[in-house]
Amino acid sequence: MKDVIVLGGLNMDLIVETSRLAGPGETVEGTRFYTAPGGKGGNQAVAAARLADDAGMVKMIGRIGEDGFGEEMAEFMQNEGIDTSLLRRTKDTASGIAVIFILPDGENFVNPVYGANAFCDEEQSDDIAGVIAGTGALLCQQEVPLQVTFASIEVAVGAGVPVVLDPAPVREVPSDFYNSVTVLTPNQNEAYAMSGIEVLDVPSARTAAKRIRDNGIESVIVTLGELGAWVESSDFSELLEPFKVDVLATVAAGDAFNGGLGVGISSGMSLLDAARLGMAAGAICVSRDGAQQAMPTRQEAETLLASQA
Repeated sequence: MKDVIVLGGLNMDLIVETSRLAGPGETVEGTRFYTAPGGKGGNQAVAAARLADDAGMVKMIGRIGEDGFGEEMAEFMQNEGIDTSLLRRTKDTASGIAVIFILPDGENFVNPVYGANAFCDEEQSDDIAGVIAGTGALLCQQEVPLQVTFASIEVAVGAGVPVVLDPAPVREVPSDFYNSVTVLTPNQNEAYAMSGIEVLDVPSARTAAKRIRDNGIESVIVTLGELGAWVESSDFSELLEPFKVDVLATVAAGDAFNGGLGVGISSGMSLLDAARLGMAAGAICVSRDGAQQAMPTRQEAETLLASQA
């Protein structure tokens, strides 16, 4: 396995479990509150680190504030064996946070305030350029400024490193933004936003993936939750069947998938095998509380893969 670099957001999750969302002017009492390290970048880094061969093979690139939340997130990643030597602190700025409401069926609603993440700049793409040699995959999302993500993708492409991009949160991007992406991994809502096709089932996922791929993207994987994942590339056009688990919370399911996918790619797996590893990671994640704490180990993921081989 080669190293995995993760560029992305770091947010402290403020999680509220509730029977339902409150309406305008209404108060609905929640049932539980807790905090947990999160952010799409942090989540993907932890997912990858728990699946990686050795400590230090996952490098986190991003920004936190000089505050308690930032230090708590950095310490958690360090304890997971993630290389945080290029994680930069931003003065006079709060670390990112995300308020997450979880309903009884596990569905989640997320309201982030990106804080220090918004201050990512050319220092982050330069940091990636300095460590790109020997890297097997670059994982990106859209929680940091788009120009930083784009510059980092170009660095990776120039070095021949595959790029996995989670197009979340959905943003308006330049027409050529995704041209150099190796694998794009939208969920159903993101696929709808990008294709104009409402993704409600497997046939609509296939149609949306084809339309998205027509923009010049090498491979598109539409994650479908309990329906599995649709893989669309020059070599594959097929559904990967889901793993059957009891869903507790869907927080960070997509991040677990991307972390597993990135590790698979950096290990030399085929796209389908790497996606299956990502799906196993996502399935285990949704069966647990939290985000980064819910990510599985390699042994747990391989056990689930073997059980449904």
